Amino acid sequence: MDAGRLIAATRQALALSADVSDTLAEAWQAQALAAAVGSHLAVSGPPAVRSEALGLSEVGGRANGSRNQAMRAGAVRAAQLSEIDDPRRTLDDLGALLGEAGVALVGVAVTAEEEALYWQCMEAIDAADESGDRIAAILRTLAMRERGSLA
Repeated sequence: MDAGRLIAATRQALALSADVSDTLAEAWQAQALAAAVGSHLAVSGPPAVRSEALGLSEVGGRANGSRNQAMRAGAVRAAQLSEIDDPRRTLDDLGALLGEAGVALVGVAVTAEEEALYWQCMEAIDAADESGDRIAAILRTLAMRERGSLA
């Protein structure tokens, strides 16, 4: 399935999250999707972005508990990724999704009554932010490549 469709599905599921566990599961789905997009671009993306894409994959994969949280919501959507038709648009949309996930996680963190839940949110917010930084770096590299600054 194309990354754009997976991102749209995850954005919708995040927006419709009814409780804390749904919000956490969808935030982890977003992080798993970042890892999958990074892996895909590291293997089949433009050579100029492959090292940054690998970094995105690693950040997304390091998010503690991502597979367990996502599995609570059902299947990991990112496992369905088969193509990225438009890398720039995919990365823009993925960055927006991660931003939305971060905002949702802040909402959960500020109302958390359990310290463990608070720190779980902080970890996830940090991972989403770092993934966003990697996405921005890949987008800069793509822009430089399009302007002819990179081969």
